[in-house]
Amino acid sequence: MAYPDFITDFPALDVPFPEDVVQTAVIRSDAGLVAFFTFLKDFELPLHSHKAQWGTVIEGEVELTIGEETKTYRPGDSYSIPSGVEHGGTIKAGTRVIDVFEEPDRYPVKSK
Repeated sequence: MAYPDFITDFPALDVPFPEDVVQTAVIRSDAGLVAFFTFLKDFELPLHSHKAQWGTVIEGEVELTIGEETKTYRPGDSYSIPSGVEHGGTIKAGTRVIDVFEEPDRYPVKSK
């Protein structure tokens, strides 16, 4: 299921990934960042760390390693990444996730 138009009309993030691979829409406040991701192609997320992150899979499949544990997440599954814990994985084409970041400035918002 595609995100509704009012969500896709939110500003996009300036992420370091090509737009033909991942599309974004975002809500930002001083308290955090809520990002709606759509992966158009298979994607390898390199290992990295930052402040806390919580996410849920809306559609598709994500294989995510959080610390020492690797797990496959499917629609309805959620994950929680503690602050500073290294994580990365593989995201299949067609996957949609909603990620909430503790850092409001995790990624810059693109100007329209």
